Amino acid sequence: MNELIAVAVFTVLAVISPGADFAMVTRSSYAFGRRAGLSAALGIALGVQVHVLYTVLGIALIISQTPSLFLAMKVLGAGYLIYLGYKSLTNTTRISLEGGTASSQLGVFAAFRSGFLTNALNPKTMLFVVSAYTQVVQPGSSLATSLGYGLFMSVAHWLWFSLVALFFSSASLRRVMLDRQLLVDRVIGVALIGLGLAVVLANVR
Repeated sequence: MNELIAVAVFTVLAVISPGADFAMVTRSSYAFGRRAGLSAALGIALGVQVHVLYTVLGIALIISQTPSLFLAMKVLGAGYLIYLGYKSLTNTTRISLEGGTASSQLGVFAAFRSGFLTNALNPKTMLFVVSAYTQVVQPGSSLATSLGYGLFMSVAHWLWFSLVALFFSSASLRRVMLDRQLLVDRVIGVALIGLGLAVVLANVR
């Protein structure tokens, strides 16, 4: 029971801390609506499972013991964040609340894909999952227990970012943000680029 509580607290603190996932869900929700925001949240939750699976299977040990591979993964994740930030920063397409069905469907798919890739390539999530399994979960835990903790981590991410999506996709807030779309896109773009650069510069000594 103590182990479960520790995993729960560890997960909640990691989930609610601002980062790339939060920026991605916010952007998807205000730009493309509630379905897109919830789709991004689902993508993030599934992205967590990528980290859980390679950690449980022991691949995380190889990564942690191979500095060049670890650095390559961090640079790849940082590059994706910088790419997303650049796209948001340079976006000139005006979004309307009265967007068509095709555009809405495209936004939902793109949000899911971006949510999944943002989390699956996120070094922060990678370090969180690896730390949870090496510092909180006992070495003798069964495979079923370890996978169960991983499922809890995904569900926690899904619930939190679904709430974020519901908040930022409300019609009144979307209208305000879309009226200031240029500014909001710039802020989100700078935030994503800043997060990506922080990951890269953290490896420079």
